[in-house]
Amino acid sequence: MSSTQQNPRSAGRFIVFEGGDGAGKSTQAALLSAELRKNGHNVLQTREPGGTQIGEKLRSLVLDHGQGTVDARTEALMYAAARAAHVEQVIRPALAAGTMVVCDRFIDSSLAYQGIGRALGEDAVRSINEFATGGLGPDLTVLLDVAPAAGRSRRTTGVDGAPVAEDRLESEPDEFHARIREAFLHFAGRDPQRYVVLDATNSVDELAAAISNAVAALPEASGYLS
Repeated sequence: MSSTQQNPRSAGRFIVFEGGDGAGKSTQAALLSAELRKNGHNVLQTREPGGTQIGEKLRSLVLDHGQGTVDARTEALMYAAARAAHVEQVIRPALAAGTMVVCDRFIDSSLAYQGIGRALGEDAVRSINEFATGGLGPDLTVLLDVAPAAGRSRRTTGVDGAPVAEDRLESEPDEFHARIREAFLHFAGRDPQRYVVLDATNSVDELAAAISNAVAALPEASGYLS
């Protein structure tokens, strides 16, 4: 059963970008949002953790260095708490109003990072997130696939070539990020109707065109990009 069938709503669609750190999710989310707006749609571009006042505070606590020890269960619960506020206060109301919601990360990131990367188990992490979201799921998940070494190179090099500091999760070793990548690819292979998998090393324009085509192919999405 698709997420749309599970979560009846009006014309709004929920599009999520997933992938390893440095994959270019924020860039592509912004490009898609701009294209949808250009074609007359109401769009909410948001991110996780974040999107609400409490979510942004939790983002700082879970990603910034210097917050003390954050064990795996605490980390998973902090992400779920931020997501609960995000869904209840922002995402559901937007979808109910017919808004196109474009989000940088959602539940599958928790399944990959905490369920697999932190070895808490996919089922355990899924359970707390289903409670947090009331079962809400995306209509389309765009997976930007990037190898760990390439992702690290991209996220640590600024536009002027100066080094960029990594956050607490980004700074985990490549072996951790390799588990994340494998988890995302596994999820995509298990749910090909919801996922579109793209090579993040393709050009920005190539990726944007492929994403536009995937959005246009959504059920009842005729005219979204025209």
